[in-house]
Amino acid sequence: MLIIIISAEDNQPYQSIPCNDHKITSAAWGPLGEYVIAGHENGEFNQFSAKDGEILKKAKEHTKQINDLQTSLDLTMFISASKDNTAKLFDSATMDHIKTFRTERPVNSAAISPIMDHVVMGGGQEAMEVTTTSTRIGKFEARFFHACYEEEFGRVKGHFGPINCVAFHPDGKR
Repeated sequence: MLIIIISAEDNQPYQSIPCNDHKITSAAWGPLGEYVIAGHENGEFNQFSAKDGEILKKAKEHTKQINDLQTSLDLTMFISASKDNTAKLFDSATMDHIKTFRTERPVNSAAISPIMDHVVMGGGQEAMEVTTTSTRIGKFEARFFHACYEEEFGRVKGHFGPINCVAFHPDGKR
């Protein structure tokens, strides 16, 4: 696997970062474009320098594949979504684990609200099992948690299959 950073000025590769250990499943920029955070299929995170590709930090907080990484609006935090039925909140610079949000099903995506202390998560059972399950049992709901208290406070139902991606509008109101 390879992370390739492309220059916005001339659309040419700026940096190539080899990642030979485990498949990368998602990645996000850190503050000021200084590093890239990558999530792997084994539940591990790596923080790579954008300048030279060096691994700055490693962490393994998930027991299964990381499906999604998304940052807060100011890039100081990121949230991961995993097949281990959790979404976890981290400090982007230190990669310290801050909070854990638990569900009964794999989490495909999670996002941090830009204006509230809220997190939204989406997922559900594995896609290959969808045809044999009713929508009630499949848990195809967007779930909202308080970011500080780790408590669920709402759900949006109506999906007929797993939710693959969630996001907040940058202004947090739409």
